[in-house]
Amino acid sequence: MTRRALNVAAVSYLNTIPFLYGLRHSEESASGLSLPDPAPSKTTLLLSPPAGCTAAFDERRADIALVPVGGLAAIKDSDFDIVTSWCIGADGPVRTVVMTSNSPLKEIKRVWLDSHSNTSVALARVLAARHWNIAPKWLTLSDYSVLENPSEGDAFVLIGDKVFEHEGRFARTWDLAEEWKKYASLPFVFAVWVARKSVTDEAVAALEESLTLGMERIYESIIESEFADRPYAYEYLTRNIDFFFDEQKRQALQRFWDEGLKATLHANPG
Repeated sequence: MTRRALNVAAVSYLNTIPFLYGLRHSEESASGLSLPDPAPSKTTLLLSPPAGCTAAFDERRADIALVPVGGLAAIKDSDFDIVTSWCIGADGPVRTVVMTSNSPLKEIKRVWLDSHSNTSVALARVLAARHWNIAPKWLTLSDYSVLENPSEGDAFVLIGDKVFEHEGRFARTWDLAEEWKKYASLPFVFAVWVARKSVTDEAVAALEESLTLGMERIYESIIESEFADRPYAYEYLTRNIDFFFDEQKRQALQRFWDEGLKATLHANPG
């Protein structure tokens, strides 16, 4: 029986470099990610910002995806499972999901939300309502030039690699994973691996094996990536990101779903 490889959607940020390394190098082993099909091919990686991964899975362009937890509720059907013992999480400061401003917290009037991540948007809303006790106007940050000339009372939720570019440019920064830990006394989960129910147990096991390979070779994954010349990359991946999807993170995920969905549904649309 011939086999066709699966389409796998993943985030194209520094925090996924070990996962991507493992997926790419799994092609060298006998156990690849594949399903029965008359047209064999190699595993296809679909790389995009977080919201793009949700769309690829929702539109059935991907069989397996690393989906932001805030996007799971938007998937039209429930024909999927959370799989593997790996995720993108943090048990303390994550560094790449922040709110930054030149104004003190209580003087923030407008929050510009990074359009690349629904999860970070929902997290910011939860923290504003339940932890910081502020009620700002929420705006969509799609034109990043607004960061160059912020008005008094403006704050910006930024995610991903662009945070490194803006570190130190604002007077105040709140790390959202660290703030969640203060609020909930739990780690935070940003993204989990999901697979359609049609994906075989064998393929899920191969995915687990591929991701584990990448986690065992974090240094090699950096050297092989576009981040090889970034002095902060190894420390970020080994100290800021917590990849293991353990029971505490499952509890945190459930709590965020409960509170994040409510915050999103009842938020001022701004």
